[in-house]
Amino acid sequence: MKSILITGCSSGIGHAVAHGLRARGWRVFASARKPDDVARLRNEGLEALQLDLDNPESIRVAVAEVMARNDGRLGALFNNGGYGQVGAVEDLSRDALRAQFETNLFGWVELTNWVLPVMRKQAYGRIVMNSSVLGYAAMPYRGAYIAAKYALEGLTDTLRMELAGSGVHVSLVEPGPIVSRFRENCLPHFERHVDWQGSVHRAVYEAQLARLRAPGPVAPFTLGPEAVLAKVVHALESRRPRPRYPVTVPSVAFWWLRRVLSTRMMDRVLRLASGSGKR
Repeated sequence: MKSILITGCSSGIGHAVAHGLRARGWRVFASARKPDDVARLRNEGLEALQLDLDNPESIRVAVAEVMARNDGRLGALFNNGGYGQVGAVEDLSRDALRAQFETNLFGWVELTNWVLPVMRKQAYGRIVMNSSVLGYAAMPYRGAYIAAKYALEGLTDTLRMELAGSGVHVSLVEPGPIVSRFRENCLPHFERHVDWQGSVHRAVYEAQLARLRAPGPVAPFTLGPEAVLAKVVHALESRRPRPRYPVTVPSVAFWWLRRVLSTRMMDRVLRLASGSGKR
């Protein structure tokens, strides 16, 4: 049962987890949206396939291909592919929100629902959802991404209870700042959906653009993607996987602070941590 389908393997967390699990003896089906990335992953020695989370037919075809290659079985799924939509809530159009949810939530749920019948039949499976510290700690100017992650956390908690006794375990991984191309991938979506030059938040956006274009880690406590890999390994290989795995100091700190501070005090902490949206 050491076989896994992973989404979003072109870079960052997905790429590191795919290679890390392969090194541990897992049969990894590494997926990416762009054909060029699929070809590169194959050249790196991975079993790669194309999967576009915005396209239901692409999801169906990818799952069918995995099942055909693996005798109709699958041990695990790591939902990871997605992007972050930056922008103040009042600057977000319905199209911007819809696009964020299509990729970061609806595609994940649809893919999960394709593999669940297989896992139920096996009476075994591991599903790991790559959420975020922003799935439980909101910060300014990240509303679309936060909304999708909050929704993911709620659906995952519900799914975990619905699968009780089935042999299928569901876990959330909740990273804070991780070395990846996340900021780089945010930029085109921000430029497409946000009229930042005509916004009352223009000054904040100018600082954010500098941050999105800056090379290297810009947030304190940033860790490499191997920190996420360690948590995914535990979720997949432990006899009793945890429901949640916070990763990085901010994730752990905010998880506990939100339980002891008032809402107003927590708002103040999160505004300071985000530089009022400029970080």
